[in-house]
Order: sequence, then C-alpha cells, then structure tokens
Amino acid sequence: MTRQEFQDVVRRALDEMPSQFRDALDNVDIHVRWAPTAYERRRLRLRPGSELFGVYLGIPLTRRGRGYSLVTPDVIVIYQRTHERFCRTEAEMVEQARQTLLHEIGHYMGIDEDRLHELGVG
Repeated sequence: MTRQEFQDVVRRALDEMPSQFRDALDNVDIHVRWAPTAYERRRLRLRPGSELFGVYLGIPLTRRGRGYSLVTPDVIVIYQRTHERFCRTEAEMVEQARQTLLHEIGHYMGIDEDRLHELGVG
C-alpha cells in the first residue's frame, strides 16, 4: 500500500468516528509514518520486537496548566507498517486505524492505559 493509500485509510477511520471524538481534538495534528523512530521506541520503553500501531506525542488535556498557550500542535502518529502487518484487508485496516485513533485520542484527553483497556480501546 502506498503512503497516500494509507493516509486515505486513516482519513476514513477518522471520518467514521463519532463526532464527539473528532470535535474534541484541538491543536492536534495526525501524522502517518512507516514505523516508530528510535526515540519513540526508547521513550515508550518498547522491547525489541514489540509492535506499535500509534502514539500520542504531547501534553494531555488533564496536565495542562494556565500557562499552556501559544504551543505547537500535539501529534498523533499512526504507523503504517504495523497496520499492514496485522490487517489482511483494507476494511480491517480502517477498523484498526479507528481503534488506534480512539486509543491515542484517549491519551490526549488524559486517559491512562489501564482505563483505555477497560473501555475496550486498549
């Protein structure tokens, strides 16, 4: 799948999300990359061979203080390689991208990993 085709998959996944999740995003960019960088792997303490569908890079809403203003956008990164490795069809890829986006939006909103698992997007 080309990068453009995968970007279209992520766009479809975002379009299919309930509007309250899309509307909650303020000053957040969504990027598509092939795989995590070495920095991202270290930051997340990923073991060798661990897979990552996406990551949220920013300050969660719950940790922002009064001085939080005039900042660059937070970023949600979706990794194409992992999606391609685990999804057999384009429909599966759209659904997985939707789940990944929901998970990372949860982090943006300040929801921790355990709670995301309880909510079914872990």
